[in-house]
Amino acid sequence: MLEDTYGHSPIKKMFEQADVYGIGYDEERASKRPVRLGIIGCGGVAQSKHIPAIMRLKTIWEPITLVAICIRNPQQGPKIAEMYGTKWYQNYVEMLNTELLDGVLVMTPDDKHFEHTMACLERKIHVLVEKPITKNILQSRAMCEYADAQSLTLMTVSNKRYSPPYLRAKRHGIENPAMFIGKFNLGYEYVDILEGGTVHMFDLARYFMGDVKALSAVATRQYNFNKTGYPFDNACINLEFESNAIGNVYTSNSALSLKPWERVEIYGEKSWLAVEDQQTLLIYDSEEGPTKVYKPVFPNTLIFDEEFGGFMGLIENFVECIRGNATPLVTGWDGLKAYELVEATHRSIREKRRIELPLKY
Repeated sequence: MLEDTYGHSPIKKMFEQADVYGIGYDEERASKRPVRLGIIGCGGVAQSKHIPAIMRLKTIWEPITLVAICIRNPQQGPKIAEMYGTKWYQNYVEMLNTELLDGVLVMTPDDKHFEHTMACLERKIHVLVEKPITKNILQSRAMCEYADAQSLTLMTVSNKRYSPPYLRAKRHGIENPAMFIGKFNLGYEYVDILEGGTVHMFDLARYFMGDVKALSAVATRQYNFNKTGYPFDNACINLEFESNAIGNVYTSNSALSLKPWERVEIYGEKSWLAVEDQQTLLIYDSEEGPTKVYKPVFPNTLIFDEEFGGFMGLIENFVECIRGNATPLVTGWDGLKAYELVEATHRSIREKRRIELPLKY
């Protein structure tokens, strides 16, 4: 059984409580300080991942309330409000000025992240912002510095850090790793492959290996697959870490997604591990001994993407930070550094050279 870093795996509790739906009274959770959340931007990811994660946490007695959502779409807004018993606003300023909110999830388009995050921080509201944190390093730095100065939590959506196999790999994996290999496919023609997808792999590289001191990248636009005019559809990025470890991330926007779409390998001294598709962890630490395999138990009709996708852990960590009971597993600074690798990759491909980090502006 793969347990949650924070010690409250809902799947584990189901069986401990002989409660297959995991809804038995949880006194420890229920006694925590209530937290009031809002969301700015309720598109597909918010509706299919983040709001269900909030509701699942409420189901298992987490005292959080989705007080209000802001979305301009006049069809979607009333639907969401009715489904989840929340209040709908078309104007985020009105929502922030009207409602008493402890934290806000900023799930708007990338070019609005700075505006919406700063509006929350200036009102002393903690923020969880979708990746990439912004597409402007100077704006990202300003957000992080302001949050730090005000002692506010600013987190970025890096849900893969909270996915059980990656948590287990971090906790029981390779000491002093020497090499990182990451694969990420996202065959959707409307997605910018680095900003919308591979940034997750860059974040995982930093999560396991530490800061990157330089990178070099090559890319091709082989199939003209992405209709947005993105400059390439396949790329290989070589990473040099501050620890003197090395790595490679290869990513494709023209291959299939989900067939499988993601793999991480980490190499150490006489050992290595692999995480397959954010699902199965394989540890190889002996020439003669067996492979150690960790795989989540998926109770037949009770598969919760909210948990196994890492979204519940992400929201729980955010809420616990608001309460003052935890520190962020992923900060705004982590989001900045992950996006900095996106910028450095573009620069390396354009200029055909090795790029040192941090970038200079």
